[in-house]
Amino acid sequence: MVVGDFPIELDTLVVGAGPGGYVAAIRAAQTGQKVAIVDKGTLGGVCLNVGCIPSKALIQAGHRYEHAHGADEMGISAENVTVDFSKVQEWKQGVVNKLTGGVEGLLKGNKVEIIKGEVFFVDKNTVRVMDEKNSQSYTFNNCIIATGSTPIEIPTFKFSDRVIDSTGALNLKEIPKKLVVVGGGYVGTELGTAYANFGTEVTILEGADDILGGFEKQMSSLVKRHLKKKNVKIVTKAMAKGSEVTENGVKVTYEAKGKEETIEADYVLVTVGRRPNTAEIGLEQVGIEVDDRGLVKIDKQCRTNIDNIYAIGDIVAGPPLAHKASYEGKIAAEAIAGHKTEIDYNGIPAVVFSEPELATVGYDEKAAKEAGFEVVGSKFPFAANGRALSLGSGDGFVKLVTRKEDGLVLGAQIAGANASDMISELGLAIEAGMTAEDLALTIHAHPTLGEITMEAAEVAMGTPIHVVNK
Repeated sequence: MVVGDFPIELDTLVVGAGPGGYVAAIRAAQTGQKVAIVDKGTLGGVCLNVGCIPSKALIQAGHRYEHAHGADEMGISAENVTVDFSKVQEWKQGVVNKLTGGVEGLLKGNKVEIIKGEVFFVDKNTVRVMDEKNSQSYTFNNCIIATGSTPIEIPTFKFSDRVIDSTGALNLKEIPKKLVVVGGGYVGTELGTAYANFGTEVTILEGADDILGGFEKQMSSLVKRHLKKKNVKIVTKAMAKGSEVTENGVKVTYEAKGKEETIEADYVLVTVGRRPNTAEIGLEQVGIEVDDRGLVKIDKQCRTNIDNIYAIGDIVAGPPLAHKASYEGKIAAEAIAGHKTEIDYNGIPAVVFSEPELATVGYDEKAAKEAGFEVVGSKFPFAANGRALSLGSGDGFVKLVTRKEDGLVLGAQIAGANASDMISELGLAIEAGMTAEDLALTIHAHPTLGEITMEAAEVAMGTPIHVVNK
């Protein structure tokens, strides 16, 4: 502590201003707490600045470029379509800037103090916040830690100008002619697809049996088919062994089917997961328990083993999703305020902005059976929906997983256009304890993609209209 450093007192301190942290701070302030939020980076965290938002902007730009070439089957053709990638990046950054400014306005509007600097825990009620020039101590009654995660670096793929993580891929100054992606999860698939739409020759190396391992094979197979149409090469059961930066690019060595292969590209994008940011902030000083992966252990109210310190987001167990972090942030803030609230992950959706989009919520059929439920899996195809066909998006399906005895909706999977938007209705159905009959009796506007959910519910009931009942 520097000389003359008198601690500033707070009710609640939030460490980290990502989608978990800033939401937690606002909700805590709404319950009457005196709140401050501290972050060494830009408000909005990884998701808003170098993750979810800019990646979706880049994906959308790729779609626009691809669509601008026309659609022969619709009788539309175009010539001399070009892309100014510097303008794409400028537009993408403009989207980010609008949202970061919005976060700052929301925090200030809720009277949350914003502090810039790095945090180090002194004890269970005190932190020291340091920037380049100063050090200031803060005492608090409660603290919510939301420090997020960082891309994992493979020892044989040290990050450089040519060996890049997702942040680097989002900030390239030019469209690469060739790109190797190590890791076929949702990040690698999304960014690989975006650049393939811009005309990049993409190769995806995946160590497992298939890409998008967290999704049902019927879903990932649809994505693979579309990737292959874009001339994306997918190599599964591939062990990435090393990289060598050359004068004009990078050389990647991998092993597949017992044979060592080498591929050259402009860049190699490494997307093999993320590690929690729990080191070097003094958690051990307080005695906060973490597991062998560095994840903080919490209870159902996001409370750590130290009763006044909470943890949320990527630093706790579960999928590293922005909406999960935001949800946990609200739970933690309300728990501090004495509300009777606790986490329930069953209604949290997972989405991949691939082609077509994939989304899942609740149980899939296999997991439901493993949990001891007797279930019915009911599918309705996009190809039987008028709106999907008029969009030129007939690939895909909605699948409901319902309890056989009463039709209770236990889960749902969507592969198809706008799956990311459609999944919310099914998350609501799970949260509200709805049945297939409830969904079927809900009148959906025609012609819309939303009707597919209603039709899938009718399949579950054995009374489908627009497919033959089997």
